[in-house]
Amino acid sequence: MSADTEHVLLGKLREQLAEGKIERREFMRFAVLLGLSVAAAAAASGAPPARAEGTLPFADDPKAKKGGTLRVGQAVAKMEDPATYSWNEMSNQTRPVLEYMTLVGPDNLVRPMLVESWEASPDLKQWTLHVRKGVLWHNGDELTAEHLAFNLVRWTDSTLGSSNSGLSTFGALAEDTGVKNAKGKPTLRPRKGAVEVVDRYTLRLNLSKPVLSVAEDCAEYPTAIVHPSFKPPLAENPIGTGPFTIAELEVGNRCILKRVNKTHDGKDFRYWGGDVYLDEIHFYNFEHENQVTALASSSVDLIYEISVEELQLARAIPGGQILSVPSAQTLCCRMQIDKKPFDDIRVRQAIVKAADNGAILDLIFPDGGAVGENHHVAPIHPEYVELPKLRRDVEGARKMLAEAGHGSGLDLTIDVGNTDGPWHQTVCEALRDQLKAAGINLAINVLPAQKFWEVWDKTVFGATSWGHRPLGTMVLSQAYRSGVPWNETHFSDSQFDATLAEAEGLIDVAKRKEKMKKLETILQDAAIMVQPIWRPVYTMASKDVHGYRAQPARAMHLTKVWMG
Repeated sequence: MSADTEHVLLGKLREQLAEGKIERREFMRFAVLLGLSVAAAAAASGAPPARAEGTLPFADDPKAKKGGTLRVGQAVAKMEDPATYSWNEMSNQTRPVLEYMTLVGPDNLVRPMLVESWEASPDLKQWTLHVRKGVLWHNGDELTAEHLAFNLVRWTDSTLGSSNSGLSTFGALAEDTGVKNAKGKPTLRPRKGAVEVVDRYTLRLNLSKPVLSVAEDCAEYPTAIVHPSFKPPLAENPIGTGPFTIAELEVGNRCILKRVNKTHDGKDFRYWGGDVYLDEIHFYNFEHENQVTALASSSVDLIYEISVEELQLARAIPGGQILSVPSAQTLCCRMQIDKKPFDDIRVRQAIVKAADNGAILDLIFPDGGAVGENHHVAPIHPEYVELPKLRRDVEGARKMLAEAGHGSGLDLTIDVGNTDGPWHQTVCEALRDQLKAAGINLAINVLPAQKFWEVWDKTVFGATSWGHRPLGTMVLSQAYRSGVPWNETHFSDSQFDATLAEAEGLIDVAKRKEKMKKLETILQDAAIMVQPIWRPVYTMASKDVHGYRAQPARAMHLTKVWMG
């Protein structure tokens, strides 16, 4: 985006920055969403970037050595349809093979990837995406706007069951067919003309409402771009634009990726993103509690995550690189509010009143993180508004329970899968001890992580890990908008939906925060969850790994990693 064509709303952002209404970080976050490059946004904010930013989302390293294999320790997951992925580990195995329209870096700023630039209309309802030229698929085809349109239309059809349909951008491409599915939810499909192919390298999105988060929605982990010939499972026919392909997948054991040197028709494959240094990437199956020991024993070079229980051990590993970044990672002890006994708000209020989020944070993350406020918007989000602090009220909880007809006590069970480590179970145990004072007996049903992910959206009371999203509106649209696939609480509120739709299209930070305050309050008052913790992300690499940085959403960007 050139200076003479930059978005009209950038001027308003500059005014807000000059008047001290927003910080540099907020200015940059919103400026890049409107199409300004990271370098230009940094310069405009008065904070030069740490390194030069070119036209690519990542830079070559002149010191890099070519060759070698990177061994990664994480849970090795199935790879079927990227649009319906529900594990971050699935996308980490996929990311070197399939790529995204945009990329969110370790600094939480969005960059162009398969789309090299974008522009929005003044009302944020029409977005023009410019496809990067010269990008080859593994079968020799060149990436085109038609290919991206195929993916967008696919995600917008609710019969696919993709969580992408809950994101603001793709929801604004859809229309209600008037048909209900087996669960009574509306069946959605793309509106006629919503996804418009202008020419071979230009795509236009005609949205039904203003949306600011288009670029970040296109970087969410289930939005990997597949070839129009795609048929699941991906592992059996992996046609991508990335520098690697799937050579072997054994779920629960290993996933082997190898460099692509030839297209399927025997021609040389030239990767659009510059130099790639590794020959192979191997993912080996290690549960959270075993990943640090795997790195310590030199079984792997890089791990998905250090659990808080393993931090002390990690610090003792000679030459180990501990990498950390603040995030909006969280754990929601959430209730399905249309199922007994949680269909009675007084029961939910009793649970929330009896909980002490601050005490749970101090127990689990005494050296980091932030207290959750039961509304799923994090202090790291640019729209976050601090509400009055929650106070534990055991007597109030007892009163609510009695009014709901449970004066003699209430027996509940919460399902937990320890999907981010044993600390999930510890949170539930702390909650159990707190609820007991109010007459609520909480049993804890511990499931294997893979089994939990099979039932996470079905269990009536469950402790679900939610990953980082760069904007608060993004997680609210995926998790709490009426009828979206990942609405695990079954929360539905027309005022919430309308306010969220307004917030998604606002660039004025003060007005956006005003809407967010209302959204946070609605969720908090509905008492649908105990959300005690916002946590930092910790990961670790051996001294031989170069070019890797921790990312708030635990997304592994391995294209420019090298061994030496």
